[in-house]
Amino acid sequence: MRHTKFTFIVWQRITILLLIIFSASSVVTFHHARGTSYFFDDPLTCNNCHIMREQFDGWNRSTHKSVTTCYSCHSPQDVIGQYIAKGRNGVYHSFAFTTGYFAEPIQITSFNSNIVKKNCLRCHENAVQMMGLTSPIEAINCITCHGNVGHNNRY
Repeated sequence: MRHTKFTFIVWQRITILLLIIFSASSVVTFHHARGTSYFFDDPLTCNNCHIMREQFDGWNRSTHKSVTTCYSCHSPQDVIGQYIAKGRNGVYHSFAFTTGYFAEPIQITSFNSNIVKKNCLRCHENAVQMMGLTSPIEAINCITCHGNVGHNNRY
């Protein structure tokens, strides 16, 4: 019985030590990656990562800069949806950039592409209506014709 109690205490202490190490490394990583900046709507946040510099520079020279931020196009407009998308993307981006497992040039996922489409249609609803499009929102893909909007470095 005494041996079992001793073994339990040792494993308990090892578990606590591992949790402390994991927590401390998480805090350091979060701080180093400027994690708190992702809770706000500052375009410089998207420039935290070297892979996004070309997109940031393109947006910085684009006509959309005067009316949008990265989150205006790339985040749902409701608060709950924003934090779900930020959390989902944060986990994915953390994994991808830590492991190096991502495409270069960076590619938008279908999840994020759908968010962008909805935001294009939200901002440009009047223009879309004037075009007389009758197809459902899912069938309208703005970037088919306007793929360089927002990130084109030639602006």
